[in-house]
Amino acid sequence: MDLPEPDTLILSRKAEIVARLRGILPGDAVIDAEEEVRAYECDALTACRCPPLCVVLPSTTDQVAAVLRACHDMRVPVVPRGSGTSLAGGALPTADSVVLGVARMTEVLEINYDDRFIRVQAGRANLSVSGAVEEAGFFYAPDPSSQLACAIAGNIAMNSGGAHCLKYGVTTNNLLGVTLVTMAGEVISIGGAYPDAGGLDLLGVICGSEGQLGVVTEATLRILPRPEGARPVMIGFDDAETAGQCVANIIRSGVLPAAIEYMDRPCIEVVEAFSGAGYPMCEALLIVEVEGSESEIDDQFTRITRIARALRPAELRESRSAEESALIWMGRKSAFGAMGRINDYMCLDGTVPVSELPRTLRRIGELSAEYGLKVANVFHAGDGNMHPLILFDANAPGQLETCEALGAEILKLCVEVGGCLTGEHGVGVEKRDLMGAQFTDADMGAQMRVKDVFDPAWLLNPAKVFPLDKSRAHRLAAE
Repeated sequence: MDLPEPDTLILSRKAEIVARLRGILPGDAVIDAEEEVRAYECDALTACRCPPLCVVLPSTTDQVAAVLRACHDMRVPVVPRGSGTSLAGGALPTADSVVLGVARMTEVLEINYDDRFIRVQAGRANLSVSGAVEEAGFFYAPDPSSQLACAIAGNIAMNSGGAHCLKYGVTTNNLLGVTLVTMAGEVISIGGAYPDAGGLDLLGVICGSEGQLGVVTEATLRILPRPEGARPVMIGFDDAETAGQCVANIIRSGVLPAAIEYMDRPCIEVVEAFSGAGYPMCEALLIVEVEGSESEIDDQFTRITRIARALRPAELRESRSAEESALIWMGRKSAFGAMGRINDYMCLDGTVPVSELPRTLRRIGELSAEYGLKVANVFHAGDGNMHPLILFDANAPGQLETCEALGAEILKLCVEVGGCLTGEHGVGVEKRDLMGAQFTDADMGAQMRVKDVFDPAWLLNPAKVFPLDKSRAHRLAAE
């Protein structure tokens, strides 16, 4: 996860760069003191750290455009940052870069219930989008585990999903339009307050582009009427493979739950101690939630429990109240934080076909034994978006490197069984050097040529997504 050597000329011009940025933004919106910029030296991938040259916190699209124009003129790299919850190092700075944070851009700009959309500044937290429309009976569907803190800007950058993506899709399925500022400071609107905008599908290019093409400052999001009711059931199994088979059987049956989540025993024990959610102690736990009227819920539960009982579960328990349902989900969404209380870990994000879950889980167990590091599994089983947590001791010499090597093997496994390197966390720096496991040189060349169009000088979010040797060779060839 190396970073390129910083440009010493840019470092020597720090005072000039900061002075120009202070001429654009209010005084407290430019941070350059060494002890203060350290708050931005990493995101949630804390194993990688690098203090930036300085940090800017604009409040409007016009301010973002002015900052980018200035940095473009001075040839200074810019790292866009939402709330810093990226688990792939997506907001990791370089020493010669300006971090452009959108944390002050949190306003609701428009709500239209007739056409079912909300327009917000991109720094607004995910959960607060639903909070803005819940009194009218609506909600915003994508629900990453970090939804209390993560920003819409980051959700768009990484195409985030969440527990309910099985039924409602990920960010790209709920994004209608964006206001984007290019590195040259040009403000453009893509999409709009309606599905399937005319012209080239540039919205599909922007969503998931990891801050490589521009800075999203505003987003138009699809909102949905809240379902009449929802209820989860917990299904415990004595082994991971049978749980994986249950997921595959449910999907194959044609039933579409709102969510199917998976936790193994190491994760269950930690989360139960933290949340008191009442999880059954088993080797593998599925949380399956269905939505609709009471009759619809009952019908779906009948079909799901029939499928589960055919596999002889250790325990099968329906939620008995709204309070119990909320506690079940609170426990699941706090899994990463609960694990972090007791152990250092690296959270992966490979995605596999649902039919390959049993095989993938078995092989992860074998790899865990080979590398001598425990792996706790918690993930979105319904769409095969896996989040193995590799547990290690950051203070033990060599364990981080062993953890990274094990993580690489698990992600390669995901590709080998027909999946991909990432489902919702993005590539960032974490998977940058694994891109060759999924993409050919021609594939990566095509992707890099798209970046050339939006950011010809390659100043946006440097050292991410593409292997450094590949991006360096591409730029030299272009020159």
